[in-house]
Amino acid sequence: MARKIVITSGKGGVGKTTVCARLGMKLANLGFRVVILDMDIGLNNLDVVMGIEQKINFDILDVIAGNCRLKQALVQDKKYPSLYVLASTHMYDEVYINKEDIKSVVDKLAETFDYILLDCPAGVEEGFRRAVYSANEAIVVVTPHISSVRDADKVLSILSNYDLLGKYLIINRVRGDFEATLETLGIEEIVRFLKTKLIGVVPEDDSVTKGEPAGEACSYELNRAITLLAENLHNGTKKIYDVAKKYRGFWGILRRNIKKKV
Repeated sequence: MARKIVITSGKGGVGKTTVCARLGMKLANLGFRVVILDMDIGLNNLDVVMGIEQKINFDILDVIAGNCRLKQALVQDKKYPSLYVLASTHMYDEVYINKEDIKSVVDKLAETFDYILLDCPAGVEEGFRRAVYSANEAIVVVTPHISSVRDADKVLSILSNYDLLGKYLIINRVRGDFEATLETLGIEEIVRFLKTKLIGVVPEDDSVTKGEPAGEACSYELNRAITLLAENLHNGTKKIYDVAKKYRGFWGILRRNIKKKV
């Protein structure tokens, strides 16, 4: 039975789409059949994050309107053969897509995929409700900033009104040097406040160029964090990447001082 997971955040700018893309890639790398749906109707950017924008011939609106078969609209990832993307549409102003339309597509995909990841638009408006309606689990992505945590709390409150099998938390863009010195909200503090199962901590990666596709090379730290995240999601384990480890102790202090000067 496919796991249908909506990935949301409450607000934009937390790296939700990139996390969704990298999680999909890692699950595919572990041998699962994965499809990612861009649910940001009219403002889609998952195709850019995945580096497949030139390969899209049909989108989710074409599927719903009957302009193509579902299989024709799926774009296969060039690096991970068991990973597919169903793109959003730029034509939302011309037609209304309701939650039942989306659920019909998701249920059809569930017949052949192990994981269905729904990249939810920011906010809690119609797009949010449309995405959550088709899911049976939810992941909330948050950054260690008070505004992001407060928005995540609101989203979790709304999610409690849905019949979900599980709700999980990912803390993204965590700077290890700040975590080691408690210069931002700490990981444990965020988890206590949101009262939600933590399945991943993803470090800020200075080696990743802004705008670069998620599938491009990344640091060992980022790759390891995403690997643990995928394993926790699938196996129910609790192995969280320690982003602050290399910033502790004598050598860690040196690293923190060097990082501050860069």
